Amino acid sequence: MNAMRIATYNVNGVNGRLPVLLRWLTETTPDVVCLQELKAPQEKFPEQAILEAGYKAIWHGQKSWNGVAILSRGDIPAEIRRVLPGDPEDAHSRYIEAEIGGLTVGGLYLPNGNPAPGPKFDYKLRWFDRLITHAQGLLAAGKPVLLTGDFNVMPTELDVYKPESWVDDALFRPETRAAFAKLMDQGWTDAIRTLYPDEKIYTFWDYFRNAFARNAGLRIDHFLLSPNLAPRLIAAGVDKQVRGWEKTSDHAPVWIELKD
Repeated sequence: MNAMRIATYNVNGVNGRLPVLLRWLTETTPDVVCLQELKAPQEKFPEQAILEAGYKAIWHGQKSWNGVAILSRGDIPAEIRRVLPGDPEDAHSRYIEAEIGGLTVGGLYLPNGNPAPGPKFDYKLRWFDRLITHAQGLLAAGKPVLLTGDFNVMPTELDVYKPESWVDDALFRPETRAAFAKLMDQGWTDAIRTLYPDEKIYTFWDYFRNAFARNAGLRIDHFLLSPNLAPRLIAAGVDKQVRGWEKTSDHAPVWIELKD
């Protein structure tokens, strides 16, 4: 059976982590990859190296911060938009959307929001509201859609190694989790949780306090599938080994497989 493998990876600096990214692409050959936190202006994206690895890319860069991209091993992703609608003043590069292989793919990097409460947290919740509105429109269009990336939210206590120490963090505050729940209530399927309802699965481990070795992690990188796409889900996982490589991101790549 033919399957399409789609991955999401917060690279935490695409140029500084390029050897890690290229090694992972070579070893795992996903068909489509959404990247977050490029931390590179538009002209500094390593397009040539990624082409040589077998991938065509579209990206939206930003100096020092943020930045999102979509890579494809087949045709170049057909870009639909590179900004989340709803705030013409928002200059952050946090969303990119394309058509690939009959799917609408939205790659996103949701604001962190710390310190909370405060202006950064307010921005996070406003961005979440815009995402909820846009996601509703995507579902209404009736095409198979997936939203993926770094959502900067642990939806439940199962998604965080020590829930009690995160209660005041912007990634785990009730307002953040309520926004995620509101999004899910539109009918999206959380791919990892659907296949692994009770397992401790993390996608991020801090650089500090030996977090990776202790498996003191968070699950903040998610795949949300529209109702007409969810039945095609056959597998999902985290390439946890990549987090243990030299000069690696604090996130591990996350992937799903969809049957054709």
